[in-house]
Amino acid sequence: MTLKPPPLKNDCFALPAGVHWTPVDDALTLLRSRLHTVIETETLPLAQTAGRVLAEPLAARRSNPPQANTAVDGYGFSGAVPEGEHVMPLVQARAAAGVALEDTVPPGHAIRVLTGAALPQGVDTVILEEDVTLGDGEIAFRGPLKHRANTRDAGEDVVAGHDILPRGRRLTPADLALASATGLSEAVVYRPLRVAVLSTGDELVEAGDTAAPGQIYDANRPMLLAMIQRFGYVPVDMGRVPDDRAALTERLSMAADKADLILTSGGASAGDEDHVSALLREGGAMQLWRLALKPGRPLALGLWNGAPVFGLPGNPVAALVCALIFARPAMAVLAGMDWQRPQAFTLPAAFEKKKKPGRREYLRARIRDGRVEVFASEGSGRISGLSWAEGLVEISDEACHIRPGDPVTYIPYASFGL
Repeated sequence: MTLKPPPLKNDCFALPAGVHWTPVDDALTLLRSRLHTVIETETLPLAQTAGRVLAEPLAARRSNPPQANTAVDGYGFSGAVPEGEHVMPLVQARAAAGVALEDTVPPGHAIRVLTGAALPQGVDTVILEEDVTLGDGEIAFRGPLKHRANTRDAGEDVVAGHDILPRGRRLTPADLALASATGLSEAVVYRPLRVAVLSTGDELVEAGDTAAPGQIYDANRPMLLAMIQRFGYVPVDMGRVPDDRAALTERLSMAADKADLILTSGGASAGDEDHVSALLREGGAMQLWRLALKPGRPLALGLWNGAPVFGLPGNPVAALVCALIFARPAMAVLAGMDWQRPQAFTLPAAFEKKKKPGRREYLRARIRDGRVEVFASEGSGRISGLSWAEGLVEISDEACHIRPGDPVTYIPYASFGL
């Protein structure tokens, strides 16, 4: 049976009364508390689930390993071996992976065993073949050797019936190996999140077209579409819309029909031509978050025909930062995963920076010779800095004076999934 979670509420993005400038951490906490999974589940063969998000935990059907087995090629027998020289007769048999021996190895006897073979009855210890001299129907070796040496216990990795992978996990190739090894053939997963991307503004033209004076090429849409794909979601390209409310209304409605989440860029502030925020406000489900953040202070959030809308700034640098810091963890929750924090690293700075208190700042950065360097200009119109950078430096809300050698927080793009 396919189940679909309830839709988001119209007031899910509402700020507490009296809030004007919202600190980044407060905004993230609010998002985390208000969002939930919005997509339905399906059951698929395990081979088709790579990259999908688990809607139910997976439990092992069989232990791994299923039986006690040998970890090396060698000779198996029972019990520990004391110090000194030992000679032991061999039984006329061999234990190999995939071949179950029904005979019991008598006490004081040894049997040839190969890596991965289930231990025959009467065998619980294995000596490496390199430590053995093979004779005519017998082996000689030196002790001591501990009891159970070079063997693996049944279920020492995973015990049948125990959970092996939690709900909300995006399945990796390694996860499929684990699930397969424990006897699973299918999984209940969420349908991939569909994310629509829409650029707004009379000034935008498609890359490669002829740009008239005052027009610029649309850089946000290809950036955001590629970002969504790298996150593991389904990008839905809704093109460009001029500053026309009727056209924008129609395109938003089309996007809400095709996608679970809508990302727009441009028109998200409170100016005369900021039609995204105006339309969301008229629809009764819009909040304009004035974030204590540089770059990317205005962020319009709302619902359009039930689909959540993130109105990103039109500036590509601000759009990227807002998408990574706010939209990315929100997408994870909507897609069925837990809230995601990017892995950050503390490294010495290779730059100097003075900052006043009151807002969080993100600088385009990269690591060279073990130190973090930042792009030469903090101007948010310098798109080349996005390509130059390999991550972001996060500078806290408090006032600070960073000098070369001081520890800074560096978040590589890879920690965001890029």
